[in-house]
Amino acid sequence: MGSKAKKRVVLPTRPAPPTVEQILEDVRGATAHDPVFIALAPEEPPAPSRNPEDPKAQWERLYQQGQAYVATNERLRQAGDQLRQKCEDLRHAGEELERDVGQVTQAVLPVTSATSS
Repeated sequence: MGSKAKKRVVLPTRPAPPTVEQILEDVRGATAHDPVFIALAPEEPPAPSRNPEDPKAQWERLYQQGQAYVATNERLRQAGDQLRQKCEDLRHAGEELERDVGQVTQAVLPVTSATSS
């Protein structure tokens, strides 16, 4: 029962990707009704607001958005600081682990070579 050799399928080579000039020429030559542009277009433009917000409520909403942005930005800054600290901790732990492995290796090698002689 020999193993059957799998027949290798030879794939054709891929064509070279288009150059920037070729892409731009293709985009410029496309009509507005090209399927790509139709697929990317929004389905319906947003309906204009019929009941405009009163200015005070609009200012309050913008203020709340600003506060949320500042709070989120601060949390992201703190998370970045924590991530940098944990990365540094991992780097130190890795260095310590390498030293410990080196010590164990040095301690085991003389014993192994002595028993094999």
